[in-house]
Amino acid sequence: MKPSIVVTKELAPLFSDIAVVIQQSRHQVQQAVNSAMVQCYWHIGRLIVEHEQQGQARAAYGKHQLQTLSEQLTAEFGKGFDARNLRNMRAFFLAYPNWNAVRTELSWTHYRVLLRVDNLNARSWYQREAIELHWSARALDRQISKLYYERLLSSRDKAAVQAEAEQKIAVEEQHGLTAKDYIRDPYILDFLNLPSQRLLESDLEQGLLDNLQSFLLELGKGFAFVARQRRIRTEDQDFYIDLVFYNFKLKCFLLIDLKLGKLTHQDVGQMDSYVRIYDQQQRAADDNPTIGLILCSQKSEAVVKYSVLTDSEQLFAAKYLPYLPSEAELKRELELERIKVQAQLLNKTDEEDLDK
Repeated sequence: MKPSIVVTKELAPLFSDIAVVIQQSRHQVQQAVNSAMVQCYWHIGRLIVEHEQQGQARAAYGKHQLQTLSEQLTAEFGKGFDARNLRNMRAFFLAYPNWNAVRTELSWTHYRVLLRVDNLNARSWYQREAIELHWSARALDRQISKLYYERLLSSRDKAAVQAEAEQKIAVEEQHGLTAKDYIRDPYILDFLNLPSQRLLESDLEQGLLDNLQSFLLELGKGFAFVARQRRIRTEDQDFYIDLVFYNFKLKCFLLIDLKLGKLTHQDVGQMDSYVRIYDQQQRAADDNPTIGLILCSQKSEAVVKYSVLTDSEQLFAAKYLPYLPSEAELKRELELERIKVQAQLLNKTDEEDLDK
């Protein structure tokens, strides 16, 4: 336990300035250590590949040689050079044979997580997102485990998918992303450890707030928490919005209404009213139109099809899953999404043919 020390009023500004310098220096030292470790392990991996395998990846690898090397290195340099870690270094070099592709903003732990991703486009995308959003290695591991990249791409149109997969950041900057690109379906709320029975909407709301950092990670880029149970008023009635966020990339508010059970037309109508009222009362002149998201445990495709959700660029419905699905369940979810997108594209093509 740290002793309680009172900083005098006279020394308070000096103390604050010195504290900032110390914190910055410690951060720089940590960054330098991480960078040196990543570079060191990349070179070790390169030497192993070049010496033991003559620079060629082979299916069979001399485990005995690697174990002997591990024992020699450990005796000389201490921990960190066990056979498993040497295999990781070897895999690191094989995954990033060009040192220029390695970003030293990420730690060795980050790269060990990234090595699990076989898809090159996906791995590069996760790497870029981890750097841009300052994901910890644990956060990166969670997003990869949830197939975040695959789920995100399944809900994008063809142009956006291509831009994301090929990492054409300039395309995004030129054309911009719409609200649709920021809404996921489903949202996975496994970090809440929700009970399977007797769950109330207030329990869900409280759980999201108690785990706000994890929920912001699940929401995606650019979101910041604004309010809970935000009251909006009309001439004769008060309404309360469950959760309000602001997205600094889209420059707009996101209203979230939490619903247990199946999506209804009443839910859609209510959110439509919330968005209209909020735009009128809270939206600033330089804000873009407000987004409304109904987060429900069951989506109704019929309600989506025969409501304003079909054509609206500001209203969305998505389901949430209270646990992390298995890989098979996620693949099945993605396959259903792919079939749905293909059907939509086919219908669009038929309509265009009829118009000709």
